[in-house]
Amino acid sequence: MSNLTSQLATYVADARASSFPERALEIAKLGLTDSVATMFAGADQPAVAIMLEHLGARERSNNTAPVPFAGIGLSSQHAAMVNGVAAHVLDYDDVALSAHPSTVLMPAILAEGHGLSSSGEDVLRAYVVGYEVWAQLAARDSDPLHVKGWHPTGVFGAVAAAAVVAYLNGLPSSVGSHALGLAASMSSGLVANFGSMAKAMHAGRAASCGIEAVHLAMLGFTASPDVFEHPAGFLKAFSPAGRVDVDSPVEIAPADPAILRTGLSIKQYPICYSSHRVVDAVLDIVSDLDLRGDDIEQVDVAIGLPQAAMLRNHAPVTGLEAKFSLEFAVAASIVSRAVGLDQLEDSFVARDDVQALFPKVRIRVVDTVCPLDRAFALTDRVVIQRTGGGACDSGEIRFPRGHAMNPISAAGLQKKFQQCLGRARGVSPATDERFRHRLYDRLLTLDMLADIRTLYQLDV
Repeated sequence: MSNLTSQLATYVADARASSFPERALEIAKLGLTDSVATMFAGADQPAVAIMLEHLGARERSNNTAPVPFAGIGLSSQHAAMVNGVAAHVLDYDDVALSAHPSTVLMPAILAEGHGLSSSGEDVLRAYVVGYEVWAQLAARDSDPLHVKGWHPTGVFGAVAAAAVVAYLNGLPSSVGSHALGLAASMSSGLVANFGSMAKAMHAGRAASCGIEAVHLAMLGFTASPDVFEHPAGFLKAFSPAGRVDVDSPVEIAPADPAILRTGLSIKQYPICYSSHRVVDAVLDIVSDLDLRGDDIEQVDVAIGLPQAAMLRNHAPVTGLEAKFSLEFAVAASIVSRAVGLDQLEDSFVARDDVQALFPKVRIRVVDTVCPLDRAFALTDRVVIQRTGGGACDSGEIRFPRGHAMNPISAAGLQKKFQQCLGRARGVSPATDERFRHRLYDRLLTLDMLADIRTLYQLDV
C-alpha cells in the first residue's frame, strides 16, 4: 500500500478529473468572498504597511499578482504573503478545522491563479482540494495543537496552500509529493504570538510558502517521500501527545468532500473564535435585561482548555491584545452592546469603564470536547451575577451565530462584506461604493469567470 504522503499527492493530481458537488463549490465561494472582504478591511493596518514596505521595496510590477487594495503587483509568492496578512490581521476571517482555512487558501489561489489565468471554476475547485488535504491531516491527530503551542493555520495551512497551487498547475503526483513535503518543512506558527502582528504573518507566510514549495518542486527540488507519516515527520512532530494516525489510508470520495461535512463558520465578531459563544450569550443577557457595568457584580464563564489557552490576554491594553482576551470580549459586550471593529481600537480598549470590568470576569475550564471541533468544549456557559442579587444564566451554548451549523444568511454575508470594504479607509478602489457592490456580485458568480485576472477589473 502506498504511504500517506504519496496518497495525498495522488489525490491532488487526480482531482482535476473529479466532479465536485455544487454545494462544495458554493461553500468554497463563501470562503473566498468572506476572506476577500476581511483582506480589504485589514488593508490599512500597521502590520500590512510594514509587510508591504518589506516586500514591496524588492519588486513592484503591474504584470504580476495584484495586491488590490494597494494598487500594485508583486510576485505571486509575495502577493500571497501581503494579502494573507491583510485577510487575517483583524481576526475577522472564517473558521473551520480549528483554524482559518480561507485566509491561507484565498491568497495562494488568487495569486497563483492570476499568473496561470485560471478560471473561476478552477479557483473554486482548488479551494475544495486544499480544504480536503487540510482536513485529512488535521483529522489524524486526536489532540488540539493549540494546547502544545502550535497555531494550526500556519501548520496545516502551508501544506494545504501547496496542494491548491499544485492543483492549479496540474502537477503529477511525483512532483506534487515533493511540493507537499517541502511545505511540511515550512509549516510553523506559535500560539504565544496571538495578540500580535505575528499571528497574521502565520497566515500570509503559509500561503506564500505553499507557492514557494510548488515552484521549487517544479524545478526539481526534492523532499522526503514519507514526510507526513515518518516517526520523526510532520504529524508526530506537531502532535501534542503523539497520538496520530499515520496508517489509515486516505479515503476521499469526490462526491462527499470534507468541506460538506464541516463547512465554514463566518465570524460575526473580529476577535478570537474561542470567545464567540460567550459574546452571543452576554449580548443577549445585557440587551434583554438592560444591564450596565454597575449592575454586574461578576461574570462566570465556562469554556474548554484549548479555548482558554488561546485567550491568553487577561488585561489587554491594545486592540491586538484584546482580540485574545475573554475579559475584553465580555466587557465590550456590556459597555457597547457590540464587539466590532470600532471596539477593537486601542482607545476603546483603554477606556476606564472597559478596563474596570476585566476583574469581574471569572473563567472556569471544563473538560468536555466538541466532536465537530476538538479545540472547543462541547458547550460554553455564561452566568452573570447581578449587583443587587440574583443571577442570569445563558444555559449551554453550542453553536455561535454564523457557525456552519447556525449559518449566516445571504443578507448577513452581504452586510459584512460591505462593512468590511467600507472600513478600508483611504484604500483604493474600495472607497468606491460601486466597486464594492460589483466585486461582491462578481465573487458570487465566480464560477462563471473565464479568467481570474479580471476579478478586480470592474467598470466603476
